[in-house]
Amino acid sequence: MTGARISVGLQLGTQPPLSATRAFLLGARAMGLDSVMLIDHFQNLFPRAIWDEELTWLAADRPSPHEFFDYQVLAGHLASRMGRMRLGVGVTEPIRRHPVLIAQAMMTLSHLTRRAPILGIGAGERMNSDPYGLDSSRPAGRLEEALQIIRLCLSAPGPITFSGNFFHLDRATMDLKPAPGRVPEIWVAGHGPRMLALTGRYGDGWYPTAVASPREYEEKLATIRAAARDAGRDPMSLTPALHRFTVIAATEREARAMLRTKVIRAFGLMAPADLWRRAGVAHPFGERFNALVDFVPDHYDRKTMDEAIAAVPDLVVTEGPLLWGSPQQVVSRLREFGDAGLRHVTLAPVSGLVSKKAALYGLWAAGRVARSLRESASGN
Repeated sequence: MTGARISVGLQLGTQPPLSATRAFLLGARAMGLDSVMLIDHFQNLFPRAIWDEELTWLAADRPSPHEFFDYQVLAGHLASRMGRMRLGVGVTEPIRRHPVLIAQAMMTLSHLTRRAPILGIGAGERMNSDPYGLDSSRPAGRLEEALQIIRLCLSAPGPITFSGNFFHLDRATMDLKPAPGRVPEIWVAGHGPRMLALTGRYGDGWYPTAVASPREYEEKLATIRAAARDAGRDPMSLTPALHRFTVIAATEREARAMLRTKVIRAFGLMAPADLWRRAGVAHPFGERFNALVDFVPDHYDRKTMDEAIAAVPDLVVTEGPLLWGSPQQVVSRLREFGDAGLRHVTLAPVSGLVSKKAALYGLWAAGRVARSLRESASGN
């Protein structure tokens, strides 16, 4: 059976200790993965109130869930260790970081790595802005201006002048340019209609997180390509990608057992509200709650979180944006997304939160999935 080629990357944890990050990167490189994506966060999605060994074994050595390295500094450290893999961020936003700074960082990275870096960028999350006094209003409009400025930084021959509602540049100099042949690619993390349109107009790739089904993926990709066509761009030049939290075990039975753990069921709170409605219940944080944007972890106490996690329906876990099962089942599911247009997937093995054994298996399984997808694409 021959299918479309789907390259596989790994999301790297950007929390201490640094030795663990380096070890997982070396593992990804040894398995021939295509890319490594870093996280740009101030906070984790787990509140301090529930961060203990009942939730995850990692709490024994990490007193806080909210320890994160700065992705730009970390990327510079890891660049020389990448080999042929691509290095990127998945994702940053123009609330904490000015778009010129974002462009400068990615262009710098292009000089440090052998392949073009990936700039995953979205409209932002309240957890990384509101507690720090940053204005997160009108996020899509801010992102659109940022995308225009980043494009100018990557290609404009001289000083940049730009006048928008959020950013103003007056003959701003940014003479650094990408390394020849390694122009950073912009992958937009979009889900709603306006974000999909921005992806088509400005993106080199699409990098969603909350798309649950191949049918939804295909429909939204068609919207992006239509927007690209309307903007005079080649709609087939964009890379259809996907970020996917994964729970992979040797057997389906083992994977289902991990789905029943508290730490994995918590990911159900990140599922779209419409999936909760399909399950016949409202999201415990509100009918219109958008977890990808609205969730600020430490605004919730233990009782509230425990009750919310207990209320997560099985359907939300098993049919939501969580890739789970045996390696063979995961490959089969990704082939379905491949038929819908997917060409690159970044695996984020959250099953590693369940146990150290599951963490090591999740890394090994990423390589197994990548090999199987390569073999199916080549017809072997």
